[in-house]
Amino acid sequence: MQLFAFGINHQTAPLSVREQVVFHAEKLVVALRELVDRRPVQEAAIISTCNRTEVYCHTADPHAAVDWMADYHRLRPHQIEPYIYRLPQEKAVKHAFRVASGLDSMVLGEPQILGQFKQAVRTAQAAGTLGLLLHKLFQRTFAVAKSVRSETEIGAATVSMASAAVGLAQRIYPSISEQSVLFIGAGEMIELTATHFAAQHPRRLSFANRTLERAQGLADRFLGRALTLNDVPAQLASHDIIVSSTASTLPIVGKGLVESALRARKHRPILMFDLAVPRDVEAEVATLDDVFLYTVDDLGAIAREGMGARSNAVAQAEVIIENQVNDFMNWLGNRELVPTIRALRDSAERARRHELERALRRLAKGDDPEAVMEQLSHGLAAKLLHAPTHALSHARDEEREQLAQLLTRLYQIPRPE
Repeated sequence: MQLFAFGINHQTAPLSVREQVVFHAEKLVVALRELVDRRPVQEAAIISTCNRTEVYCHTADPHAAVDWMADYHRLRPHQIEPYIYRLPQEKAVKHAFRVASGLDSMVLGEPQILGQFKQAVRTAQAAGTLGLLLHKLFQRTFAVAKSVRSETEIGAATVSMASAAVGLAQRIYPSISEQSVLFIGAGEMIELTATHFAAQHPRRLSFANRTLERAQGLADRFLGRALTLNDVPAQLASHDIIVSSTASTLPIVGKGLVESALRARKHRPILMFDLAVPRDVEAEVATLDDVFLYTVDDLGAIAREGMGARSNAVAQAEVIIENQVNDFMNWLGNRELVPTIRALRDSAERARRHELERALRRLAKGDDPEAVMEQLSHGLAAKLLHAPTHALSHARDEEREQLAQLLTRLYQIPRPE
């Protein structure tokens, strides 16, 4: 069994591939149980965001775990194989630390990934697939991320995708205060983006969601109006900026719908931000005149501009992570030695009990206690030293010196000058 992580992210796979392997929140528990029940996997946790899908597991067969992900999403292995990274043991630990610290994010230092990590742990706990090894890994991961953020400037002046969206809108429109903005969805990304847009005081804010109650909550907070998803077709034309981020498995805004909206607007331009994975807006919408469509990857590229200014913070963070990786691997190595240490102690305990029983029998017969104790100590020492001395005397020439050095170190024997 070994610690193993694999997945795809924004660095290895385009959006069109990432959206095919998304694990939706409501199905994660079932997916985790399926992985552990049907594959040689003892523990598992899954992180699935717009930028990455990663599986962390404790498994005897990493290849089978990777095949499972393709099977689960009804894909042939060759369809995702070129985009998958595999991270055994130490590489998996380092990757987890870097991801949670914001070093592997599309936007350097962004804090949302840490919350997503914590949610992945809660889901694995609910599924019953989080064991000792992954629990220890993730608790250490959270501690490392906290150290990186408190001891470096990695998150200082982080340009989020939400603020990048506002920046793009300001390039296209003379003033956002004269525009109407429609938000589709009611999750964390919509809330964050709405906060940035609301600061620019748009003419009107609307929030559409599958459940009207969630939309109304955002509308009350940002002084907007609430809609349902069924209202979107009729309302699209009356909004200049569209921001969509839902958990829908199918597009919500199609090319035909946008074409109708453009005709109603007399071809006044529409700015659209599709922050969902899988995408909420059909890719073909980008081919329409008078539509500016940006995906999560587009905004990520903009947000990464100026990243070089924080290179010193990145270097400091990497040092913290490297030290913590070494510490965790030492713990992992010691954990793997537990069966050997237990067997060694059991062997010593058997020898102790055997000699003690012999001594008690002699004492019961009335033998001299001093002689009994002397025999007890000699017998116990002989038993404990039998295995190492036998191994040394029967060692081959090429291993005798190495074994002698090891025994000298183990028993702290001074070497002759």
